[in-house]
Amino acid sequence: MRTASRSVSSVVQPSLPHAKPPAPRRKLTLSSWLPLLGSLALLGCQTHTLQPLKAGSILPLRSVRLYETGVGYFERSGNMGTGDTALPVPSGHLDDALKTLVVLSGDKSNKLFGLEFNSRVSRGMGRALAGLPTAGDEPLGYRDLLLSLRGAAIEVRAGASVLSGRLIDVLPVPKAGPLPKGENKADGDSDSDSKSKSGSTAVGAGDEQILLLLSSAGELHRIPTSQLSAVRPLDPAFATRLQTALDATSQSGGQSQRLLRLLSSEGGPVTLGYVSETPLWRVTYRLVLAESGKSGVLQGWALLHNDTDEDWRSVKVHLVNGRPDSFLFPLAAPRYVRRQLITPENELSTVPQLLGTNADTLWGDHVEIGESYGAGGLGLTGYGSGGGGSGSGTIGLGRFGTIGHGSGTGTTSSSSLLSIGNLAQTATATGLESGALFAYSLGEPLDLRAHGSALVPLLQEPVEVESITWLAGVHETARTGVRLANNTRQTLPAGPLAVFEPSGLAGEASIDRMKPGERRFIQYGLDLDVELTVQREQVRDEPQRLTFEHDQFEEHFLRRREATYKLENRSGQARTLYLTMALQPNAQVQGADRLDFDTTAKKPISIFELAAQTRVERSLVTIEGLATKRGLTGITAARLLELSSLTAIPQSERTIVTEAAARQKELEEAGKELDKTRAEMTQAKKDMERVQEHLKALGSDSSTAGAAGNPLVKRILDGEDKLQGLQKKLDGLESEQGKRRDLVRKALEKLPRSTEKK
Repeated sequence: MRTASRSVSSVVQPSLPHAKPPAPRRKLTLSSWLPLLGSLALLGCQTHTLQPLKAGSILPLRSVRLYETGVGYFERSGNMGTGDTALPVPSGHLDDALKTLVVLSGDKSNKLFGLEFNSRVSRGMGRALAGLPTAGDEPLGYRDLLLSLRGAAIEVRAGASVLSGRLIDVLPVPKAGPLPKGENKADGDSDSDSKSKSGSTAVGAGDEQILLLLSSAGELHRIPTSQLSAVRPLDPAFATRLQTALDATSQSGGQSQRLLRLLSSEGGPVTLGYVSETPLWRVTYRLVLAESGKSGVLQGWALLHNDTDEDWRSVKVHLVNGRPDSFLFPLAAPRYVRRQLITPENELSTVPQLLGTNADTLWGDHVEIGESYGAGGLGLTGYGSGGGGSGSGTIGLGRFGTIGHGSGTGTTSSSSLLSIGNLAQTATATGLESGALFAYSLGEPLDLRAHGSALVPLLQEPVEVESITWLAGVHETARTGVRLANNTRQTLPAGPLAVFEPSGLAGEASIDRMKPGERRFIQYGLDLDVELTVQREQVRDEPQRLTFEHDQFEEHFLRRREATYKLENRSGQARTLYLTMALQPNAQVQGADRLDFDTTAKKPISIFELAAQTRVERSLVTIEGLATKRGLTGITAARLLELSSLTAIPQSERTIVTEAAARQKELEEAGKELDKTRAEMTQAKKDMERVQEHLKALGSDSSTAGAAGNPLVKRILDGEDKLQGLQKKLDGLESEQGKRRDLVRKALEKLPRSTEKK
């Protein structure tokens, strides 16, 4: 490189060899720095990173336990060397590993006194280490990368020429325009980049940048980036900081592998375990039905994944059907505590006050206050409105109460007094679990490559199964299905199910989690050969008991439903029809071949055996014990009198409702008078408003004539007197209604409570 001939304060253009035209500008994120290090030639930086471990230095993985909560327990065991044994952990899982690492076994002579690993910093800290703003993640260009070296000692290389110094700034190439008079083209610029001085333009305004460098000799140099082949920071710590920044900010930083080195002075056998995030393991099932449809074999397959960078070699895999609590906790990255900043009482500047400025600049321009008043600067005045309001006076009509009288529908549920039966007892014993966790251990150790997946057999056992035709209701379409019982000793996790018959696929469905002993009714297709139609149906309610509690009048009754169904099986094979009944468990069913109970839907099931190619009529009688509740306002005298005449109700309760019916009759008659008074008040108010409008139309003079001079005024005064009289009457009627309702309540309170059984 030629020696500069001008003074230190002048700008020197070094005669670097001509380089290729600049490449098109690329926008890079910080995650793209690593490939760019080669183009920047950050080579020769002396770092203090540890040497990579050999493959044999990784503590072998022996077993993995995968949980339903998305975590896995990894257990490693082997001989520990002295400083050359490590655990490979993805960077994103480092917090989990440090939080849960446990030493399970090892010779007491083994002095395992800790773990060592490369620190992981936050994204903001990584950007700060790279000399970038801590906030944001904007795309970075070539100039941004060079700017991160601003102020640093660097060495630039162009061919055989080398120049060292400190980088002052990175400047964009000026836009195209006439060269300054007397300014020659920079050394090494091609004729294609600039023209002759007569009408010539400056260096092209592409992506090229200019490095402003203060050399070791004290000279200022302007060096176009197109002539550079390498930029090397002379600070040996720069590459280390940049690598740390890349780990923190690159998109693949969370998946990169980190090595936790075991610190030991003796070595020897050791077993370590830790928890890490893992993909969920899932189960799929196949049910193979026998020719008879009365038995079958259930196959379970587990789908699991190895999302690490490590191959699993002869690893024992256990799939745990349980949900232990696990959480994330930021542990690996260094943390800093904010300290309070206490400043001197007299604030003293570290920069001279007149450095680069003067008193006039500090004072600023003098602007009159009035000039900015209307612009929102100094004269802002606020006006607000309150929450009050105004309105015209009207005659107050007082409160208007309402008396509800009518039958009301009430709410119907199972009766607490009438015990008809318990159809739920027809279900078999519910499933039991002996503990919170169930582990399925694969029969053989597993070999699974890094980032590979495997479908492995979980179970294959004969199960209790029956092919059925399922009807969700009398007006629903028939579906094929099975009645499946889990007679294995393990809880079956939820998963999809494919059902196969000897002829091939029968259909697909899914099963929920099943404990040992539990049953499921599973549907997987339409059964077009079976049809049910309702021929006749009759429903009759028979009240049996009456109770009153907390102002709720309750009728306990039997609902008897008699139905005749037409059942048709057009298939050449027999069918077992399962009909879901819309009944409470407190019921009886007569006329079915068998009964069952769906513990999931909590509904009873009537079962009919249908021979091949048959059409039959079957009668079904159901009896339910139900109860309907009504509030005081939903009771009517007519209903109470009707109940008092039913001989199925005990005589003592009929006597009570007879008295209550008389009190309710008085309440309803008084309610008619109350409604009449309200109607009169409404009409009187309308008449007065109409007269007031007439008076207002005549003007203010007419209102001063008084009642003697203006009949409209007299009518308004008479209307006010009438409204006052009606209001007084209404208040009295409402008070009487409250007393009459209390009499109805006292009469009904003599009935037994719904919780009392007689």
